[in-house]
Amino acid sequence: MKLPRDVGGHDLAKALARYGYRITRQSGSHLRLTREGPETHRVTIPAHSNLRVGTLSGIVGEVAAHLGKSRDDVLRELEW
Repeated sequence: MKLPRDVGGHDLAKALARYGYRITRQSGSHLRLTREGPETHRVTIPAHSNLRVGTLSGIVGEVAAHLGKSRDDVLRELEW
């Protein structure tokens, strides 16, 4: 599935909230999201207006690996 080109850091944080991620801190222009559960997972995303495609791909891939899903499944479920 093709990655969207106009997703910002805050948009991604809101979309990841459906998986239980929440913003736990902000340091400069980066957001730290944490997902509590049997295994705590943290991911840091830039709070830029538009994320680079490679950055977005890396973040979505990391979240997908933690959830045990494919990257395409996560992209479909995020509903941009």
